[in-house]
Amino acid sequence: MTSVGTDSPVDGIVATVPIVLSLLVAAWALVAAVRHRPPDRMQFVGLAVLEVALLVLGVLALVAVGGGDQPGEPGAFFGYLVTLVCLPPLAWVLARMEPTRWGSAIVCAVCLVAPVVVVRLQQTWEVLGG
Repeated sequence: MTSVGTDSPVDGIVATVPIVLSLLVAAWALVAAVRHRPPDRMQFVGLAVLEVALLVLGVLALVAVGGGDQPGEPGAFFGYLVTLVCLPPLAWVLARMEPTRWGSAIVCAVCLVAPVVVVRLQQTWEVLGG
């Protein structure tokens, strides 16, 4: 197996959009948490938009795998992919269960984890097999 590099389905704008969205929602949630505010509708809308962007990323990755491309570390890749698409719903559920400033802190924390998982997803795709 060789490194996929620029042909990776988890690179470019498809990965940049979820990263930026996630950081924007994290900043919004951090401001709310610092101001002792519970999660608001905008945080939940942000999580929904982020989930759509992550699902697009996931579908494109799965289409690439179905088309014959292979990630460098398939087990880790699919683990990160499943984790990634589960993060926003998890944040939504936990934030709804905690309708205080800590709910906003949960949204912030999860949205700070998502970009890291996207980068790890890219790294597991591009690893040289061997």
